[in-house]
Amino acid sequence: MFVDIHCHLSFPEFDQDRNEVIARLKEAQVRLLIDPGINIPTSKKSIALAREFDFIYANVGLHPHEAAQPVDDTIFAELAALATAPKVVAIGEIGLDYHYPDYNRAAQHDAFREMLRLARSLDMPVVIHCRDAWEDTLRILSEESHSAMRGVMHCFSGDTEIAKECIRRGFKLSIPGTITYKRSLLPELVRTLSLDDLLTETDAPYLAPVPYRGKRNEPAYVRSVTEAIATIREISLDEAATGIAHNAVEIFRLPRMEQS
Repeated sequence: MFVDIHCHLSFPEFDQDRNEVIARLKEAQVRLLIDPGINIPTSKKSIALAREFDFIYANVGLHPHEAAQPVDDTIFAELAALATAPKVVAIGEIGLDYHYPDYNRAAQHDAFREMLRLARSLDMPVVIHCRDAWEDTLRILSEESHSAMRGVMHCFSGDTEIAKECIRRGFKLSIPGTITYKRSLLPELVRTLSLDDLLTETDAPYLAPVPYRGKRNEPAYVRSVTEAIATIREISLDEAATGIAHNAVEIFRLPRMEQS
């Protein structure tokens, strides 16, 4: 059984063939999918999708790109209300992104802190997006730290030292399809860390793994990510999939999945 803990299945890229995509993921034995919101409209769509399918759960969040300007308090209030909906299992996708030159550092920091505090108030894990911003991400996590803080570093892109620091803080590392790319640094990371600290995702419709690179990604392809992890760690596919599924159940406090 495979798990895709970060897939934007509710995005418009899947509007024309969502049912077919779901049929393919079931055929590929994907047993769990978590759909993250990046703002209020997408969070609502994630919740609606989770309501429709028993194996789908939702996250509610505000992506750093949504903080190009200071965020109005009413947006945080509405996200807080959405976070209490059934089958919302985390606050995310939230975080920092300094990749593009027109980012608003102060607005991103304020939004990140507000979402971390929301997660604390609800005792929920967080799903963090970090791109070219590790120093500030870790600093803010330290400043907003609390004993129950836990979560996922989505689409992890840091080095081994950053990985160990994230794990020490109670986070698991989510591995995307980029692990299959020739220049990826993820294979060495996956080889050295414990399987207990790893999760799998597609980040669909983005970052399709080899041999689908360049095409629209979809949740069925999370099997390729799991196969890569199994090969790198020299373990069976079943051992990799079972361990990763256990990690997902643990971090998101989900009902235990039966093997099939």
